[in-house]
Amino acid sequence: YGYGFVSFQTAFLKANYPVEYLASLLTSVKSSLEKAAIYLNECRQLGINVLVPDVNVSDMNFTSIPDPDPDAPLNAIAFGLSAVRNVGEGLVEQILVERKANGPFVDFIDFCERVDYSVLNKRTIEALIKAGGFDSLGHRRRGLLTCFEEIIDKTVASRREHDMGVMTLFGGDSDSDSPSFDDRPTIPDLAFDKGQRLAYEKEMLGLYVSDHPLMGLEAALRRKAETTIGALEEAEDGALVTVGGVITNLQRKWTKKGDLMGVLVLEDLTHSAETMIFPRTFADYGHLLEDDRVVVIRGRIDRRDDQPKIMAQSVEVFEPGVLGASPPLRLEIRPNLLSDELIGQLKVVLRQHTGDSEVYIHLSEDRAVKLSDEFSVDTGNGLIPELRVLLGAEAIVL
Repeated sequence: YGYGFVSFQTAFLKANYPVEYLASLLTSVKSSLEKAAIYLNECRQLGINVLVPDVNVSDMNFTSIPDPDPDAPLNAIAFGLSAVRNVGEGLVEQILVERKANGPFVDFIDFCERVDYSVLNKRTIEALIKAGGFDSLGHRRRGLLTCFEEIIDKTVASRREHDMGVMTLFGGDSDSDSPSFDDRPTIPDLAFDKGQRLAYEKEMLGLYVSDHPLMGLEAALRRKAETTIGALEEAEDGALVTVGGVITNLQRKWTKKGDLMGVLVLEDLTHSAETMIFPRTFADYGHLLEDDRVVVIRGRIDRRDDQPKIMAQSVEVFEPGVLGASPPLRLEIRPNLLSDELIGQLKVVLRQHTGDSEVYIHLSEDRAVKLSDEFSVDTGNGLIPELRVLLGAEAIVL
C-alpha cells in the first residue's frame, strides 16, 4: 500500500508539475550525475530544456525558470551551480549573495571585481568556464580559458590595492577626471568545436547538457543497433545484443596474467551501461576505443549485479550512412485507402527494414509526403515482398 501510495503521488507530480519534479530528481543525484542521464533524456522527451549552469540565473540546486525560447511549451531547468565539479556549496552561496544584493553580473571582469576573493579560485573558475557558466555574459569558453588567470591575478591585485587605499591601476575615483588605464587582456572571440565543448561539459557536469554527441544521429544509429541501452533492463541474462552509443569513462586495465583489457561506460540518449572488453576482444578492437567516440558494440548481457552489464564481443566505429545515397522508395497510396490500422502496419514493416533509402508516399499525382528519417529503409532485404502483400503490387514504385 505504502509503495503504491508514493507511486501515485510521484505520478501526480510528474503529470502536473513535470519541470519541478524533474528538477528535484536531478538535484537528488547531483553528487553523482553520471546516473542522471535517464532523467535528462526524460526532460528531452517531454520538451523540457535543461540549461547549462549560469552565474546570473542558476541557483544552488536545479530549479525551474522561464525558458529563454518564447516558443518553448514548458519552463526550463537551470543546472544547479553546486552540481558543477570543483564548485562547492560555500562558494556558490557567495556568488548568490552578491548577485541578490547588487544584481546580475555584466561580464566576466564585473564578476571578478564583485565576488568574494574565495570565489576567485582558479580551479573553480576554470570549472565554471568549461561548464558554460559565463556563456550568458557574452564570452566564448575557449577565449575565456586563454586569459582568465591573468584577468583574475590583475583584478585581485587591483582590489587589494584599493582596499589598502592605493589608487587602482584600472581607474581612479569615478568622480574625478584623473587618467586611468586597464592592462587586463581583452577576451578573444574563440570557440571550441562541438566535440571539445561537450567533452568539457561531460568532465565538469557528468552529463552532456547543451547538446549530445548522438543528437541528430538517432535515426542512423537505429539502423545499426537493434536496441537501446535503456531497453537492456528487460534483456535476459546472456542475451546477445547490439547497441550503439558514445564511450565515456574509458579505463585500460591489466589482468593478473598481464593482459590488457578495457572497462568503459556506453551511453545513448536513454541510459548508460558499464561495458567490459576482455583481453581477447581488446586485442582486436582496443585501438578503436577512446572517450567521446560513437561506436556500435555487440555483446552478451551479464545480470549478476543490479544493473545489466555488456560483455563486448565486437566493436565498430559508428559511421552513419548518407541518407539519400540509395534510391528512394516511393509508395502510391490514395488518401481514401489510408486508415490508422494501415498506417500502423506500414510503420512496423518499415522499421523492420531500416536502411538509407528515403521513403515517399504519393497521395496524388502532384502531392507527396516524405517520411521522417527514422522510417528510411533498405529496399534489398525482403522489404518489397512484404509491402506488396500489405499494399498491393501496384503501390510500389522504386
